[in-house]
Amino acid sequence: MNIEAIQKALRDENLDGWLFFDHHVRDPLAYRVLGFEPTRTPTRRWYYMIPAEGEPQKLVHRIEAGMIDALPGAKLAYSSWTQQLEGLKTITAGAKRVAMQYSKNCAVPYVAMVDAGTIELVRSIGLEVVGSADLVQHFEARWSQAKLDSHIAAGKLVDEVRRAAFVEIGKKLKAGRRLDEFAIKTFILESFEKAGLITDHGPIVAVNGNASNPHYEPEARGSAEIRKGDLVLIDLWAKLKEPGSVYYDITWTGYCGSSAPSEMNNVFDVVKGGRDAGVEKVRSAVAAQQTLCGFEVDDATRGYIAKHGYSEFFFHRTGHSIGEDVHGTGANMDNLETHDERKVVAWTCFSIEPGIYLPEFGIRSEVNVFVGDKSAGTTGEVQQSLVLI
Repeated sequence: MNIEAIQKALRDENLDGWLFFDHHVRDPLAYRVLGFEPTRTPTRRWYYMIPAEGEPQKLVHRIEAGMIDALPGAKLAYSSWTQQLEGLKTITAGAKRVAMQYSKNCAVPYVAMVDAGTIELVRSIGLEVVGSADLVQHFEARWSQAKLDSHIAAGKLVDEVRRAAFVEIGKKLKAGRRLDEFAIKTFILESFEKAGLITDHGPIVAVNGNASNPHYEPEARGSAEIRKGDLVLIDLWAKLKEPGSVYYDITWTGYCGSSAPSEMNNVFDVVKGGRDAGVEKVRSAVAAQQTLCGFEVDDATRGYIAKHGYSEFFFHRTGHSIGEDVHGTGANMDNLETHDERKVVAWTCFSIEPGIYLPEFGIRSEVNVFVGDKSAGTTGEVQQSLVLI
């Protein structure tokens, strides 16, 4: 944690402080931003106030008085609820506007970690509570060079596994052996293990109509068989099995045959065009050093797909932030599920993954985009046509 950097950001945002709160590790962002891990699960509430100017202040319960001793600043202790309230007034004295892990109308649920009752409590002492989404992005979602390196390394391995999965489908079909979605899911997970990769869940292996369910995952029972003439969508994400590593997350689609039907090729081309429109929106804005918000990238991608008549079949956001969690805490490329006004900032990464989901089949193309100081671009292989299996 860099107190001076946080305080500068607070002054830039015209905020009087950043008030952190936790109970039973409800807010993992607090620990990541503050840069410490509790020695035990806190069973009593603690508060940590970083003012825009001056020394940080702590408020802890007497039976867990050492809970946040790893952090700098003066400490107050309470035991009763009345003492807690007075202590909260004391550590925030002089402040009017404070940031907390709160999101108005839950527009950014990844940051909405503080419960409504605590927000009411803080407001009851005369403070205006402002959402911390931009601060969290600045201090938690931005990558270091080491994180970028881990992403690139994971990407090369994941791309190899993705290629191998399509080859495995082709081998089994050519040999006339029965094959289903779950078998390829298992193949991918075993390949991840051999490559030193880990994932939190997934992957998605979906055939035909199953590919029109963006979060479909095959199970051992009821998994669809993969046959010649089928469309196969594979969405896989993983990171290196190392502390601090970040995810690489992609989706590719293929067709089991020597040439895909014209409708599938046409839909793929529209999806690809929308994907590329989103990537170009980011690339050109960063190159020109223009301010860009997540919703604008969604507009560029969604607008292309709408222009080609498929707007009703693209029913999720264009992309999500990527970090140590596959869905990170930076800006999402979204003007559908939410109106994400967070700025796209340097040293962050996110997916651009439009999809068109028809009753008979679905096609999605997902790439990862990394934003540097003066340029932005995709970080791995980019699909240009359906894989012919």
